[in-house]
Amino acid sequence: MKIEAVWYSNRGSRAQNQDKTGEYLGEHSACFVLCDGVAGDAGGEQAATLACQFLLEHAAQGIPCQPDGTPALIDQLQQRIHQAQQQDQAYSRMRTTLVALFINRSTQQAHWVHAGDSRLYLFRNGYLCQSTTDHSLVQKMKDAGFQTGGLPDNLLYAALGTGKYQDASYSPTLTLADGDVFLLCSDGFWKRYNLAQLEYTLRLAHTPTEWLTLIEHLTPPLSQQDNYSAIAVWIGSPQESTLLQILPLEEKVVFQTPNPQRNRR
Repeated sequence: MKIEAVWYSNRGSRAQNQDKTGEYLGEHSACFVLCDGVAGDAGGEQAATLACQFLLEHAAQGIPCQPDGTPALIDQLQQRIHQAQQQDQAYSRMRTTLVALFINRSTQQAHWVHAGDSRLYLFRNGYLCQSTTDHSLVQKMKDAGFQTGGLPDNLLYAALGTGKYQDASYSPTLTLADGDVFLLCSDGFWKRYNLAQLEYTLRLAHTPTEWLTLIEHLTPPLSQQDNYSAIAVWIGSPQESTLLQILPLEEKVVFQTPNPQRNRR
């Protein structure tokens, strides 16, 4: 089963980039991780780095991460962050979001975990769907049927480092299909684009590099913008029935190359 992945990360107009991305692509398993340090408290970048490194070190053992073992793995990660908080009082409140995709290349199955408002999307059979639900106050109010006008959309009720071990959500196991595409992204990324734009550019692209290139140039640079990062993961060879020729879209798409990082195996 061929897996092709590409990523990019941009600090936007912020002084530092608290988004961290990483991947492990082995013979039997693969792991893709994106973390976004929570702003407002010191140590967001450190928490994101710690979480990303912890999961990639585990993945580097080359043993597929089983779905029923993932909660225990995240508990270990939470404990590691808690220990780091205790060792340095300056970072006692450091937190990070998380979205991680685990792939078993032998069984051709995938599952994922997320905490906070970093997201995972799945593109299958011509359609892109959001596969995670944000752990935010805005999302919780929307789910309850309340209006959210004027409410800040960055208020999280769950993230790694809060001291609660029920702060992550876990997906069921998904059997992979040829042409599946996953998108992992931080909130600074998904707030820039709507679902139709992401779906449109994916249908135009022939590689994940082309896709992220098209997305990057859908909107002009913003004077005030958050860090924004994304990982695109393509499974197999996308079929003609999946990457449909697109209908016209109002937004102008410009082909330029932002030099995303690419891996294929």
